[in-house]
Amino acid sequence: MQQACIVDAVRLPRARIGKTGSKYSELRPVDMLKPLFKALTSRQPLETSLVDDVILGCNTQVDGQGANVAKTAALYAGWSDSVSGATVNRFCCSGLDAINIAASKIKSGMSDIVVAGGVEQISQVPMFKDKGDWFSNPKVMRATRFMHMGLSADLIACHLGFSREQLDAYALRSHQRATNAAELNYFSKSLVPIEGNTLAIDNAIRPEATSAQFEALPVAFAEALEQAKPALAAAGLEGIECRHSAGSSPALVDGASLVLLASEKACREQQLPIRAKVTQAKDASADPVIMLTGHIKATEKLLSSAGLSESDIDLWEINESFAASVLNFQRHFAIADDIFNVNGGAIAMGHPLGATGGILVSTVLDELERRDLKRALIAIPGGAGVGVATLIER
Repeated sequence: MQQACIVDAVRLPRARIGKTGSKYSELRPVDMLKPLFKALTSRQPLETSLVDDVILGCNTQVDGQGANVAKTAALYAGWSDSVSGATVNRFCCSGLDAINIAASKIKSGMSDIVVAGGVEQISQVPMFKDKGDWFSNPKVMRATRFMHMGLSADLIACHLGFSREQLDAYALRSHQRATNAAELNYFSKSLVPIEGNTLAIDNAIRPEATSAQFEALPVAFAEALEQAKPALAAAGLEGIECRHSAGSSPALVDGASLVLLASEKACREQQLPIRAKVTQAKDASADPVIMLTGHIKATEKLLSSAGLSESDIDLWEINESFAASVLNFQRHFAIADDIFNVNGGAIAMGHPLGATGGILVSTVLDELERRDLKRALIAIPGGAGVGVATLIER
């Protein structure tokens, strides 16, 4: 079996919806991806005709994100006509799943060079614009036990005992760590700003954030809770209160990411560097009501398959899909603070859905190299209980 090597990983600075400092909302999704495709060919001795496939994650595949945006974006960036493309949707896990699919194709011998990652331009293509039955058809919603993701986070907080104060404290920590990383240029290796755009770093970070500011924010999902009370009662989940605010929820941002993967043979022949390898990846799914736990099951499967324990992981990069979700993950695996989301996460910098997997791979790979460490585990939970986990090793 071939090894799936990570050659390079690039991403855009994430731009908060409606916040000044970027013009992402004036672009199309392919315009956001184009500079990343260009960066891969300028940073690496890559002949695009040798790339077998482009696999991108994207949640809302309509409008500018429809019509197989992966293939369209490769053509738009001027890559060879011979490069194929596919767009995948595993909700918030889509980008990480795209990377895992690419790695699997390389390991199996189906492909030698694959680009994976994702895009989500929420300012142009809002969440739920695809009007899928899971969240828009009452009959299907009832049958599949649909729950608003924010309420799922509140369910976790209430049932597992995470107080509003704990959620706010974690949110503040995310901003503080992201501020520190940005000021020390920890993100600079992977960041590729759009030419002519003033945005150079993720602009949802709040360097001046204080505990008092988080405490003053109203709860975010009170209206959704009122609408869901009959379903919660039917499931025996009465007595739930809202604890998350906008501050302890992931920021809504636009973003894009690409990861270049290749076999060891292709790396030798094309003189491509090997920064790390994707050694394990697992999918899983959990209860669709308390949905933000699928990444826990995926991580358990991954560690078991790899013959590793939690202590074998040097860095953990877990998507901050609401504070209770990430605190639950940390508690479940008893992970020390100093190796867990060390440079902040989506609460501070935003969660551009399909792009997030590639972003997390890029940021944790840079940090592995900066600290000269070996292993990192990336995990993301998603809608309806899905979860994905990926292990990379230098």
